[in-house]
Formats: sequence, structure tokens, C-alpha cells
Amino acid sequence: MQQQSQQGLAQQQNLQQRIQQQTQRLEDSDEEMELLQEQLGEHELALESTQLNLQDLEVDKKSVETQLGQARLEFSQKQQQVMQLQARKDSVLAQITSLGRSVERLHEQRAQWRDKQTEIESRDGSQQQLDDGSEKNLAEQLERLLTLRVEAETKMEQGRHGINQLEQVMRQLEKQQLQRDNEIQQADRVLQDERLIERELEVNAEHIKKSMIEQNVLVEKLAEVLPESINQEQLSRLLEQCQNRIKRLGAINLVAIEEYKLQQERKAFLDLQHDEVIDALDSLEQAMQKIDKETRARFKQTFDTINESLGSLFPKVFGGGRASLELTDDDMLSTGVTIMAQPPGKRNSSIHLLSGGEKALTAIALVFSIFQLNPSPFCMLDEVDAPLDDANVERYARLVKEMSAQVQFIYISHNKIAMEMATQLLGVTMQEAGVSRVVTVDVDQAINMTDQTLAI
Repeated sequence: MQQQSQQGLAQQQNLQQRIQQQTQRLEDSDEEMELLQEQLGEHELALESTQLNLQDLEVDKKSVETQLGQARLEFSQKQQQVMQLQARKDSVLAQITSLGRSVERLHEQRAQWRDKQTEIESRDGSQQQLDDGSEKNLAEQLERLLTLRVEAETKMEQGRHGINQLEQVMRQLEKQQLQRDNEIQQADRVLQDERLIERELEVNAEHIKKSMIEQNVLVEKLAEVLPESINQEQLSRLLEQCQNRIKRLGAINLVAIEEYKLQQERKAFLDLQHDEVIDALDSLEQAMQKIDKETRARFKQTFDTINESLGSLFPKVFGGGRASLELTDDDMLSTGVTIMAQPPGKRNSSIHLLSGGEKALTAIALVFSIFQLNPSPFCMLDEVDAPLDDANVERYARLVKEMSAQVQFIYISHNKIAMEMATQLLGVTMQEAGVSRVVTVDVDQAINMTDQTLAI
């Protein structure tokens, strides 16, 4: 019983310690949360103050814009007044000019009158004075002109004074406008600065909120991972171990992420190229297989056709016997072709074992077999009948005659039998040294001339 009570007491003490540790951890977390909330509140107050300042600046800006509009309106009105005064000035100047010309004319008239008066006084000594009416009229005109001149000069002076005043007003308005523009620019700069500060405060507040969320998540994860019985000393040792492991990792390569992204992009590009190459190879292999299949089919068809023609032409050339084509390999694409011939009275053998004349006749039969498959417009034979005897030459000539229905033959021969089978003869002779002469003979025409001669 005593042991059980001691064990229960120990468990109770252990639970109390764990509760105290968890309570301390919660208190630490609460203090940290309160600190963060205080910082957030300070930033929010600063943000509100900035927003109020921003609103004040907006109001000031609107007031400055209103004053600027009024100043521009006043400036426009003053400009119109200046234009009107300028027009009046031009009119007064025109009147002054006209009056000046009138005064000059009056001075000239007065001088003329004085000249006339002098002339009259010198010519008639008894006449001592001018007509009183004319003198009085001239004096009135002069007085009126002088009065107009004084009035014009007065108006002109007033106009100049008004222009000077307007110029001063314009300079003052321009100065005020420049000052307002500077104030507006300064207000815009302050507004931009306040907006930047507002943005920075918003970003800082967002970072603080994220930090609080991350710290809460970390606290929850630590509470889940750490055992309940861990104490402060064990936590310190665990933290120190983690710090040592981080130090052993060394400096962090911040460029590695960008390099990894670049290598990923390069790998994706190379994989795409690899897939394209594989597709191209597959397409080429399919095309090659199709070409090989078509080649085998056409080769087999052509081979069978030529072999059949050779089997029918060989007896005509030799007067009997048989011949055929044989493949040296089962692969149609790499096989060779052997000519097997059996002239009359001989055994079947390869063309290499035949005599010269037999080889020539066998080759002629093969060439004509190919012509039957794909006829050419004409064929030229150069002394093919040279190794043949007369009997074989006659067979050769008859075959050429028969084939001439489809192909035009030009052959060179010194054999009379072959010449007799031709329809046109062209001979080259040299009666004189170094001078060649071509002689043409139409065989049918020559035969007709011979028959006519014999008939006579």
C-alpha cells in the first residue's frame, strides 16, 4: 500500500510538472501573440494616420486646383482687357498721327500765310494788317488742334499707364501660377510618398499576419511532435543539435533555385526535341518500310516479266534451247541476278560458261526482253553480230527486224546478212586520203531498181 501511494504521488507530481510546462509554453505563446498584436496595432494606427494625411492632401490638392482654375480665369480676363487696351492704344496712336499730320499742314498753311503777308506788305506798303476774319479763323484752328493734341497725349499717357498696370498684374499672376504649380507638384510628391508608405505598411502588416500564422502553425506542429514529458533542458539540447546540423549544411546557394529552373527548362526542351526526333525516326522507318515493300513488289513483278520474255526470246535467237533468270539471295533488296542458259544440244549452265557468240546472243535476248517491258524510242547496237556465225547472224537480224515494229534500231555491222535485213544503209568511205564520204542506200528502192533493170 505504501509503495502504491508513493507511485501515485510520483505520477501526480509528474502530471503537475507537465501541466506547468504546457502552461508556461502557452504563456510564452500568448506573450508573443500579444507582442505581435501590439506591433500590428501600431502599424494599423500608422496606416490610419497616413490615410488621414492622404485625405487632407487630397482636400488641399482640390483647393489648389480650384484656386488655379480661378487664377487661370482671371488671367484670361486680364488678357482680354490687355487686348482691348492695346486696340484702344492703336486707335489713339492713329488719331495722334492724324492730328500730327494736321498740325504740320496748319504750320505749313501758317507759313504760307506769313509769306503771303510779307509779300503783300512788301508790295503794298499801305496795307498793314491781314484780314481780321482770316486771322481769327486761323487762331481758332490752331487752338483747337493744340487742344486735340493735349487730349491725345493725355489719353496716350493713360493708355501707357494702364498697359504698365496690366503687365504688372500679368507678371504677378504668372508668379502666382508658378507658385501654385510648384505647390501642386510638391503635393503630388507628398501624395506619392504617402502612398508608398501606405503600401509598405500594408505589406508589413501582411508579413506580420503571415508570420503569426506560421508561428501558430509551428507551435501546433511542435506541440504534436514533441513528447509531453520533455523539459526545458531537453528542448535546449534539441535546439542546439538542430542548429549544429544547419551549420554543417554550409552556406546556402541562392542561385541553385534559378539554375535548377533553367536546367528544368533545358530538360523539357531536350525532351521535346527527343520526342520529335523519335517521331521523325518512326516516320522515316515507316516510309522506308513502305519503300522496301514497294521495291520488293515492283522488283518481283519486273523480274518475272523479264524472265518470261527471256524464256520466249531465247529459243528464237538460238533456234531452240531455254534460258531463265535466277536470284542469288532470298532478300529482294540485296540479291543478285544470274542468267542460266541452255543452248540446243548443251547442258544448262551459267552465262559465264558459254562461248563468246553464245554470250552475245544470250545478252541480245536479255536486252530485247527488257525492251519489251519498257520500249525505248530507238536502240543503237555496235557490231553485236561480230562474234556470230552466219546462221546466228541471220537469227539476230530476223529478231531485230521483228522488234523494229516497236523500236527503231540503228546498228553498226560489217556482215552482209545483217545489211540485207536493213531498210536504210549508210556507208562511210575514204576515196581520198583524209576525206570521208557518206553513202546512203535505200534498200527497198535499190531492189525496185534492180527488178526494173532485170525486167528490161
